[in-house]
Formats: sequence, structure tokens, C-alpha cells
Amino acid sequence: MEFYMPSRLVTGANCVQKNASRLAALGRCCLIVTSGSGARRSGALQDVENTLEQQRIAFTLFDGITPNPALSDCQAGGREAAAFGAEFVIGIGGGSALDAAKAAAVFAANPDMGEGEFYSARWQNAPLPIVLVGTTAGTGSEVTSVSVLTDSSGRKHSIHDPRLYAALALGDARYTLSLPRGVTLSTGIDAVAHCVESAFSRKADGLSRLFAAQGVRLAFPALTAATEGEELSLPQREALYEASILGGLAINRTGTVFPHNVGYYLTERYQIPHGFACAYLMGDLLNHMDSTAPELAQDFFTACGVTEEELRTLLERCLPPLTARATEEELLAALPRWENNGSVRNTIGDQNQNQILAMLKKLLL
Repeated sequence: MEFYMPSRLVTGANCVQKNASRLAALGRCCLIVTSGSGARRSGALQDVENTLEQQRIAFTLFDGITPNPALSDCQAGGREAAAFGAEFVIGIGGGSALDAAKAAAVFAANPDMGEGEFYSARWQNAPLPIVLVGTTAGTGSEVTSVSVLTDSSGRKHSIHDPRLYAALALGDARYTLSLPRGVTLSTGIDAVAHCVESAFSRKADGLSRLFAAQGVRLAFPALTAATEGEELSLPQREALYEASILGGLAINRTGTVFPHNVGYYLTERYQIPHGFACAYLMGDLLNHMDSTAPELAQDFFTACGVTEEELRTLLERCLPPLTARATEEELLAALPRWENNGSVRNTIGDQNQNQILAMLKKLLL
């Protein structure tokens, strides 16, 4: 086994206020990165601002982050941090805002750096310290060294670097109470996708599979309730948030497998929310594992306390009807992006472009 996650993670009610001294230890001024009204609506932004004011830490707000954040926006945020003299960066929000905050911290320390240097991790200066405050239960970005961003060509790319770990990650599940049902489902099923994909990664080990199985075990009842139209209680929200953290810990060790990278195509081309895009392909992953490593699949679902059929039913209930369509020529033109792709290679068993083409045809033709 191998495990490395050098971030301080603190969860629970009022964890932002309770960790005021840890924020103060990072510096006297900071940049806050958010994606707009969600951070304010959740109460997280107000808690952070109040805590910073109490500690007499100056701050400026950069709220120009959109879903599937553009690298150029992160660069703009980083330059704003540098101009302000920020000593650390706080990201507040779901995966997009947290991933953007990681990148902004890099650009704050290297404001003149270009896209190529960023993705090659040729950073002259180390990123500013990063604080991440999650407001959704999905990506687990709080505990990973990964940032997924959209480059200048419109393609989603992930960068992995240990310098992107947060100095401090704070998770108060109360911030997720304001989420609309659709966001709860799309982010929650993303957490489940992280767990399932991690379990079937070539890099998985006993510890990562413990994280993954417990993540599914915790997420399943709450997501099932959400699909039935229930208003989730705080304990159910807490279970979902913990599941998302466990999923983050799992993929931080193993990476994701083919549904995530193929799902990026669905998001880029059809604006399908990331979690749903991955989930549309999870049934294909389960089919692949049933034929490639059936004993592993059986052991995993036994550990989850959920049957494979129950998970498939949950997917059907979570996912909206897919109306996106493509021509065969469009799919053939996209196929080279998965040649020698890391997530495809990371999947247990042989996985090739013809299989990916068949999956996409089934979905989109």
C-alpha cells in the first residue's frame, strides 16, 4: 500500500470559525476564489469573510469562476492575487471553484507564466498556500493534488502535482443544505463514480478500496432518498459529504478510469454536468469488470453493502434522459483523444478505442 495526503482536513459544524487561528497563521491577506452566488447562498462565504475580519486578515474576492473552469480565468485570479499582495488563497465552492483556487495559487506566485508552463508543472515559484472550503458533496477536491481545468482549445485536462495539496481543507456539511436537487444528484453520483472507478483502477490497493467501499456505503442511502424526492436531512448531507471526501482520498491514490475521461467529452461537447457525464458510462465499466474481473467486482460490492444491481438502479434513477446526439463521423473524429490515454490505460483489463466507440454509439446515435 501507499498513501500520501499532506493536507490538514477538518470537518464538522462551524469548522471555519473554529480554525480561525490556522487561517491567521497563513498570512495577513488573501484572495478568495468562488464561482458566484452559490458560495454566498450556502453561508460559507459569509463565514469565511467574518472569520477573516475577526482575525484582521485583508481579503479580496475573485468570483469569476464558471463550471469546468477555464485556465485563463484562473490566471486572471492569480494575477489579481499577486497585485493585491495575497499571501494565501482560499477556494470556496464545489469542484470547479476548488480546482480553480489551486491553479490561481500557482499563477499568484508565477503571474507571467503561460499555459504550457502551467501544464508541464515548470513553475519557478511554489504556489501560495491553499485553503479549500467545500460546499458540495461530490468532487473530493479538498483532499487531492489534482486540478481539472479547461484549456484554451476547450479541452478538459487534469494536472497532478503534490504542490497543489491544500494546507487546510474545511468541510461543514451545512453548506450543502442549500443545493438544488439536481446538483445534489450530479455531485453525489460523481462521488460514487470516484469510488467505483478507483476500486477498479490498476493502482488500487487495500487502503484505497477501503475508502472506496465506505464511500459507496455512505452515499447510497442518501442518494436513494434524493432520487425519491426527499428533502435530505443534515445527517444525510453529512454522510454524502463524508462519502465525497472518501472518494477523493481513493482517487488521490489511484486516479480515475475510463468513464471520467470519456465523460469529459460529453461535458465539453454537450454541457452535461460532470457527475452525470461519468455516470452515463458507469454501467459500461460495471459490464467490463463483470467480464474481466468478476471476483474483484463481487468482493467490492460485498464490502460496499450494496449489490451491483442496486447500484445500477440508483444510476437509472439519478440520471436525466440523455437527449444529446452525434453522428458516427463526429465520434470517429473524437476517437484519437483516447489513444494511449492515461485513464483508459489505468482501467483493469484491456480497454481500447473500439470499445469506447461502441459505448458512445450506444449513448449518442
